[in-house]
Amino acid sequence: MKIIVDAMGGDNAPEEIVKGAVQAARARAGLEIVLVGREEEVTAAAAGCGGLPQAVRIVNATEIIDMHDDPATAFKIKKDSSMTVGLTMLKNGEGDAFVSAGSTGALLSAGTLLVKRVRGIRRAAMAPLLPTAGKGLVLVDCGANAECTVEYLIQFAYLGSFYAAKALGLERPRVALLNIGTEDSKGDQLRQDAYRALKEAGEAGHLNFTGNIEAKEAIKGGCDVVVTDGFSGNVMLKSIEGVGSFMGKELKGIFLQSLKTKIAALLVKNGLSAFKERLDPDTIGGTPFLGLQKPVIKAHGSSKARAIENAVYQAAAAAEANLAAEIEANIELMKTGR
Repeated sequence: MKIIVDAMGGDNAPEEIVKGAVQAARARAGLEIVLVGREEEVTAAAAGCGGLPQAVRIVNATEIIDMHDDPATAFKIKKDSSMTVGLTMLKNGEGDAFVSAGSTGALLSAGTLLVKRVRGIRRAAMAPLLPTAGKGLVLVDCGANAECTVEYLIQFAYLGSFYAAKALGLERPRVALLNIGTEDSKGDQLRQDAYRALKEAGEAGHLNFTGNIEAKEAIKGGCDVVVTDGFSGNVMLKSIEGVGSFMGKELKGIFLQSLKTKIAALLVKNGLSAFKERLDPDTIGGTPFLGLQKPVIKAHGSSKARAIENAVYQAAAAAEANLAAEIEANIELMKTGR
């Protein structure tokens, strides 16, 4: 399995990106890593973590796409950027998946136009795996498509269902539509029309559609896939991240108040550590763009080595799952919702 990594993308590139990729290569046998970026800088970063293992090599790319570049055109203008070179390699079959912590918009544009969507897919969607009271939750879309049509939402439902089956090991993932209430009359016209189309797909046996769901019930484990537009999905995602961070700080403050609370903290230390691990986005590492012909994983812009290491593992798992083949096999259903 060969994973291509954008060594220059993200706030902590190249040092943390290289460190995480090297850690992944050392930890997992059979994993090859291609680091794409400015060779001298990548080599220097590798020296800081003990040098490059045999399973890791560097491909030189002299330019960097940063957050100030126009995301729609940056990959065309900066043809020798680490992102453009890496995605071109993926398109040409020189790797099995691509990981980048760079600009989300640029990665979506470049992935769509270089790697390309599966034929028939209208829009690629971002689908993070979130912690819930159950096995977890696939949120699709979380920011790639702020404005959507009914057809987009239908396709997101299928994409999320296929991904949840692979990522969570579920035979019939429960798919729900994010809304402000559970009644079928709730929401704006888009939500009402999407509800009817998804219900029809569910009644035909193509999806395990369970109806509308509120965000609070989704987090409690009320479904396995939440379908929504990228604007609402991003608000939900950032809210969850904020609450998780707030709870962590509050709990730490509570347990440090006195000697008694410090002793109590020691007694529940293992449980607290496990809880913190579940809420930590670095545990997952990245978010896949569903609907592309080959796996492209977006790591958080502030990712450090641990997040990149896990993003590499996620990329390898996505390549092994071969989700594109399942999408192609069901594309007629996804075009019509029937």
